Amino acid sequence: MDVSKDTPQAPATAAVPDDTPPEVSRRLRLITLVATFGGLLFGYDTGVINGALPYMTDDLGLTPVTEGMVTSSLLLGAALGAVTGGRLSDARGRRRTILTLAVLFFVGALGCTLAPTTAVMVVARFVLGLAVGGASVTVPVYLAEVSPAERRGALVTRNELMIVTGQLLAFTSNAIIAQVGGESGGVWRWMLVVATLPAVVLWFGMLVMPESPRWLASQSRFNDALEVLRQVRSRQRAEAELSEVSALAVKDEQEKLGGWQDIRSTPWVRRLMFVGFGIAVVQQITGVNTIMYYGTQILTDAGFAADSALTANIANGVISVLATFVGIWLLGRVKRRPMLMAGQAGTTVALLLIGVFSLVLPSGDGRAYAVLAMTVTFLAFQQGAISPVTWLMLSEIFPMRMRGFGMGVAAVVLWLTNFVIGLVFPSLVSGIGISSTFFLFVVAGVFSLTFVKLYVPETKGRTLESLEAELRARFS
Repeated sequence: MDVSKDTPQAPATAAVPDDTPPEVSRRLRLITLVATFGGLLFGYDTGVINGALPYMTDDLGLTPVTEGMVTSSLLLGAALGAVTGGRLSDARGRRRTILTLAVLFFVGALGCTLAPTTAVMVVARFVLGLAVGGASVTVPVYLAEVSPAERRGALVTRNELMIVTGQLLAFTSNAIIAQVGGESGGVWRWMLVVATLPAVVLWFGMLVMPESPRWLASQSRFNDALEVLRQVRSRQRAEAELSEVSALAVKDEQEKLGGWQDIRSTPWVRRLMFVGFGIAVVQQITGVNTIMYYGTQILTDAGFAADSALTANIANGVISVLATFVGIWLLGRVKRRPMLMAGQAGTTVALLLIGVFSLVLPSGDGRAYAVLAMTVTFLAFQQGAISPVTWLMLSEIFPMRMRGFGMGVAAVVLWLTNFVIGLVFPSLVSGIGISSTFFLFVVAGVFSLTFVKLYVPETKGRTLESLEAELRARFS
């Protein structure tokens, strides 16, 4: 199944003139800003463990095994949260699901902050993972369904920008809190409690945001869908888009798309799920989250002092944010597949060099800064190409009535891959060394590049409805 050749683009609603009034553009920007606080929380809660873990290890008496459990329990929760959040958003709506996730973010962050034992910490991190997984699915789908076709890439990837901004915020606040708190007991609790603040902002903000017009159409609430479209489109564009959306909603209703039974009985949907699973795995087996979760320890092993490693790790956060800005700019100008392949090639070379430098350079400043330079290079390709394209394509490729569910199932694969890597990475480094561990990621990168070349379709420039028609024809 080689889908490397593009098919002709279907007529798009984007062809309708869109003389968008300024207040409509402002409304769309506000919706995007509020919804992406879910991405900010995603980023902060996954990144904060990076700096908190060394301090937490002493207070809670963590071993390498329990250290892996504390880190990966969030990822296991995220896997469950992804599929549950996807199903919930299809059944109850994107907006209502995001409101529920805001509550889970708050409760999970507070539970981690107050955790007296390792067991409580693992449970609280699991709850936090439910929210992270749900947000990883629901927010991109919500943004994709609200966005005009020609702006979908830029607006959906704003969520990726907020994710890496959240990680940078975590790295920076960790370093500041560590400097202020010094070696005082419980300094890691202050690092974790910061995450309750954006959770409150997300909940109050979503109270006044509209529901996804495409979800409303999938529920046959066409008048409500038109009302929402008029908030974020010109009048002419809204009416034309509703016509296209409602026609597809009726077709999906007749085919009863939307659950496991339909995946088993509909060949083209099964093939799309295979592609979605592959995209999800490709994003994770670069080893990106070994940098996000264990970056401080990697830099310490490379030769930095503990405090210097915390500060140096901020560079990883800064380059992630800057690279995501570049990625958003590129998505408006280049196709998705070439961008994904370029990112995969870049990360694979960077990982190879991390392994080589760790193996051949003597311990000291030279090796430390060489490894730091390669982690920064790795993140430039990962966050500037692979991650934004991954979340964007997963929000685009599934049919309307099962978009949340389909992306949720693909995200389960993503988070379980993340979970396995996060769980075994400390043991791998301990057992075979950091160089051999990164060489394993290099081999995985070669397989990933091959998969993208052979199986991943192009999605740029289509409305969600015309893209669905294309993929239905291609995979049938």
